[in-house]
Amino acid sequence: MLSLSFSPPAINAIPYYSDGKKQTFVLRADAIDAVISGNKWFKLRFYLSEALQQQKKRIVTYGGAFSNHIVATAAACKAAGLQCLGIIRGEQPSVLSHTLLQAQSLGMQLQFISREDYAQKIMPANISTDTDYCIAEGGYGHTGAQGAATMLNGIRKDFTHMLCAVGTGTTLAGLLQAVPVSTQVIGISSLKNNLSLAAETAALNGTTAETINILHQFHFGGYAKHKPELINFMNNLYRQTAIPTDFVYTGKLFYGFDTLVQQNYFPMGSKILLIHSGGLQGNLSLPKGTLIY
Repeated sequence: MLSLSFSPPAINAIPYYSDGKKQTFVLRADAIDAVISGNKWFKLRFYLSEALQQQKKRIVTYGGAFSNHIVATAAACKAAGLQCLGIIRGEQPSVLSHTLLQAQSLGMQLQFISREDYAQKIMPANISTDTDYCIAEGGYGHTGAQGAATMLNGIRKDFTHMLCAVGTGTTLAGLLQAVPVSTQVIGISSLKNNLSLAAETAALNGTTAETINILHQFHFGGYAKHKPELINFMNNLYRQTAIPTDFVYTGKLFYGFDTLVQQNYFPMGSKILLIHSGGLQGNLSLPKGTLIY
């Protein structure tokens, strides 16, 4: 099995959100590595192990111009000694995003395809099933979910509630595999009106959409969109807790959690764990000075 020398994610108490009614903690998966941060490594680990076992020469994966998954895959492949190709949604821009520049610097080749071909999952002709190993966008798949479940290896399982940001649903599916049925797992979607997300998550666990709890009201306009209210919240959260978040995923996670706290969602005696899934590199697309960290 592929192994990189990451320390297990630390669990830190959040006094700002803890009182006589509840205890709140955060799993700082964002701190395991500067590039392969958060849930990204865990979703990738078994895919890369399988590629090495099958003696594949190259990893092929998919994403947008600001994809955390793209840059994390580039870094992980470099560490594993694998070539990698990123299939990027949309026409090639005149100036590459910081994410794509970083992926390139880590050795990833980039290939841009039209949004239409991307949406229809049309595979470019230069991909070989003999030598290439394909990973879906965001690491979605059973193997990705199994890897995401290992994010909780070695931690206590006495939490009454667990919350995470949701993109593809892979991490949420993995968490559901790793916790007791007594733990209520809540996903905060960063996508607008993606009502198929529960079914896509359930498909990774062999369950039904009715068993998946995803909240859809905290997207701030949709994927990678934000409003001043969210930015102000993220800055205030950092002042109060020293926890940095990103505006695509974890900022919306903490905002959703904060709203639930104000609504007295969590009963007396709740023990809550927030999953910090990294992705802070996405903040580099914001104007300088937008965030205080």
